[in-house]
Amino acid sequence: MIDTHSHIYLPQFDDDRTQVLDRAASEGIKAICMPAIDFESIAQMEVINHKDISFYKMAGIHPCDVEVLAEDFEQQLFDFCNRKEIIGVGETGLDYYWSTEFIDTQKSSLRYHCSVAKSVNKPIILHNRESTTDLLDLIEKEQDGSLKGIWHCFNGTVEEGKRAIGLGLYLGIGGVVTFKNGGVDKTVAQLPLDKMVLETDAPYLSPTPKRGKRNEPSFMRYTAVRLAEIFEISLEELVVKTSKTAGKLFLIEP
Repeated sequence: MIDTHSHIYLPQFDDDRTQVLDRAASEGIKAICMPAIDFESIAQMEVINHKDISFYKMAGIHPCDVEVLAEDFEQQLFDFCNRKEIIGVGETGLDYYWSTEFIDTQKSSLRYHCSVAKSVNKPIILHNRESTTDLLDLIEKEQDGSLKGIWHCFNGTVEEGKRAIGLGLYLGIGGVVTFKNGGVDKTVAQLPLDKMVLETDAPYLSPTPKRGKRNEPSFMRYTAVRLAEIFEISLEELVVKTSKTAGKLFLIEP
């Protein structure tokens, strides 16, 4: 399995990261893709390693961290994302849950991320919280046929999912699909599996039955099992399909 979205480099794992990664490997996690929160995240990613897991880095600024943009922000972002070892741009996006004070700055940052993603031909990772219409409208304006990426932690409607896919996006399926009353499972069932990838968003959004605890990559098995149930296929087939999609999108072969 490929965990396409994990912040395994964050301090929440400093005390037991080796054990966390051992558990991930034992559950069949072969690769972990690490989206950045800010430019400092990249240095934190450098020290992450495990003999049985491949790690891949991304570069970007989370929408909750863009209150002010430096004049050379786009150039800085390009310089990071243009590095050979960087496989994706983000995470970026829009977040209206915590604050609506910096919406214009968030949108400017997202446009810069889109521009850079197209320039370096790498997928963009989109955070979306209570901002779906604005997010998809902006992506539609930026789409020139070359923009690709993932709607991370997909929890939209069927119509929003179809629109996102039509705009060149894949859907990141995480722990919320296991929530009993969340409704995401019913939505996902009406969307194409070949446009989905697995993710955890560790240390956040643990799946059932680990809900409320710190999330970790090994917990992705619960999401994979639930998704296989939804599409009435074996776990093995589900893993093969989602891993193939992730590998093709990120140009990786763990």
